[in-house]
Amino acid sequence: MIQYFGQTDAGRRRPKNEDTFFIHETGYCALVADGIGGAAAGEIASELFARTARQIFPGNGVANQQEAGAVIQTIFQQANERIFEMASRNPAYKGMGCTAELIVFHSAGFSLGHMGDSRSFRLRNGRFKQLTTDHSLVQEQLNQGLITPEEALQHTYKNVILRAVGIKKNPSLDLLTGRTYPGDLFLLCSDGLTDMVNAETIHSLLLSAPSLEKKVQGLIQAANAAGGKDNITVVLAEHHKGPGNR
Repeated sequence: MIQYFGQTDAGRRRPKNEDTFFIHETGYCALVADGIGGAAAGEIASELFARTARQIFPGNGVANQQEAGAVIQTIFQQANERIFEMASRNPAYKGMGCTAELIVFHSAGFSLGHMGDSRSFRLRNGRFKQLTTDHSLVQEQLNQGLITPEEALQHTYKNVILRAVGIKKNPSLDLLTGRTYPGDLFLLCSDGLTDMVNAETIHSLLLSAPSLEKKVQGLIQAANAAGGKDNITVVLAEHHKGPGNR
């Protein structure tokens, strides 16, 4: 059994919210999408990604890792095509797209689709781990040893994304898989959280708050207290042992 809570907040600097989150009625699929492209385009792209997931994800969930991977690939592919085509037809939407985290739970564990610089984490037995790697210019420079983690935080090109949904045809998708155990807590979030709150503080807030709702609210409050420079979206998924467990 998976228990969820999600919330999105415009933050303190942006006039509107271009983030979207979605938790499927089956309880076995959730996502966070962060729109990019400016004007109204970012909001449209992230909502189109969520709508595509809602339409494609099976009403009875998926049975195994293979089915989960196929569904995730299909959602990203079709969302990419829809966003790309809409931007091609409408000059006002040129350059729109979104980053996205999409997690699916099944009998063998979880499968996670990732594209962009939104992030997914797991808290297990007190240990907090980032599952995804940013598709960004700064991350590439970090990987090559050209800059330090401290320099990355203040980098001039911090927001340059190298991969996103809808920007070009057939982008490469990161697909991660793993086992799940009772007590596992998964965090999906936009960079409006991780740009403002470091991993140590996120870890501490997840451990200290008594409920999923309080954990999510605490994270958003922390991001806003640090400046709230971007939209902030947080989804938590906690794995419980129980009927219908996956």
